[in-house]
Amino acid sequence: MQRLGHGSGRGEDVCVAGNRYLANPACEGRHSAVARRQPSCAWRLRAAFAALALIAMTGAGAAQVIPKSLQEATPDEEIKQRKNAWTVGIVGGLMEGTYMRFAHEIAKVLDDGDNLRVLPIVSYGAAGNLDDLLYLRGVDVAVTQSDVFEYFRTVRKTPNLDQRVNYIIRLPISEVHILAREDIRTIEDLRGKKVNLGPEGSASSLTGTIIFQRLGIEIQQTNIDGALALQALKSGELAALVRVVGKPVDFLARIPANSGVHLLSIPFSKKFADYYTLGELDSKDYPSLIPQGQRIDTIAVPAVLAVYNWPKGKDRYQRVQRFTERLFANWEKFQKPPFHPKWKDINLAATVPGWHRFSVAEEMLQRASKAAGQGNDTIKRDFQTFLAASGRAPKNQTEHEALFRDFIAWREKQGNAAR
Repeated sequence: MQRLGHGSGRGEDVCVAGNRYLANPACEGRHSAVARRQPSCAWRLRAAFAALALIAMTGAGAAQVIPKSLQEATPDEEIKQRKNAWTVGIVGGLMEGTYMRFAHEIAKVLDDGDNLRVLPIVSYGAAGNLDDLLYLRGVDVAVTQSDVFEYFRTVRKTPNLDQRVNYIIRLPISEVHILAREDIRTIEDLRGKKVNLGPEGSASSLTGTIIFQRLGIEIQQTNIDGALALQALKSGELAALVRVVGKPVDFLARIPANSGVHLLSIPFSKKFADYYTLGELDSKDYPSLIPQGQRIDTIAVPAVLAVYNWPKGKDRYQRVQRFTERLFANWEKFQKPPFHPKWKDINLAATVPGWHRFSVAEEMLQRASKAAGQGNDTIKRDFQTFLAASGRAPKNQTEHEALFRDFIAWREKQGNAAR
């Protein structure tokens, strides 16, 4: 039972039940007598809570406060300069694609407020991303593909591309997905048929074209949005659609079983050996499209985290430098949920043929390699000390490995005890 004070100084009892405030039956008579002269207890209690909410909003004695970044009364020009000082723009790709998720997760992990803010940008896709990196204002980093770079260098002949664009790391491969009607059994069956390669600038609009050209299969090419293409495929207007994206992709995983569509195999051959690699799709990736325990062979293309190679000392070079340093310093965060599982597939030291690694990234890798080497020397020295102290000498390689496992277990136990 709570008491709510009236204006006369006299208290009235109220019963609080959930979100309803009911007058005590003992005071009901008084309520009816004074109803014309003063509000009820329940009304007054609601008014009191409203007043408390107003106090909380104004910050007086409140447990909740508005973020300081929104409270400050700093001059506009100062806010503008501070917020723009350390921004880095990264083009990811289509909203529903894996590349855009990579860009979003990079922005999330590397965020350091005004010290570094990464702005993910939705784009036309991996092919258009290299165009954006070269020519679009505010773009410093891009997720693209090795075949896109080769196309710009050898076919489009972009001037000084090797010097203008570097890479930071090689990202996971992106598998080529060809979703076709049930009557299409092989990729050869698409000859002369209408096939959607995705919006212009998407990865599939370039990679898909290269694949069909190299196989000598002439198709009727369309370039419409993925959702519209799927509807056209189901209606029979299209024979197939192509997506180049890291598996699994929700766009395909959400297709229910018995939808009249299936995934086609793309046989790997020397025609793709220059900058493509083997890929596969299995029932774990797309259980409604691939029977349990089966897999479909395809080709894949390495993705790349590319960066514009600004001149050293320039403002934008310093921003990309900070971006790269924070990427390596926070790398372990990408290896854990809820981040995309493909981050675990990345080898930071992996190279991309035909590309030059960004100088800051190269320095970070060399520093990490040196530290790892020093760490290995320390472990070897400690292991010898462990063997001498235990009086145990391995007689063969099998015993040596068993003793080393014992040593590592002992070392971890010692480290945990010290914490």
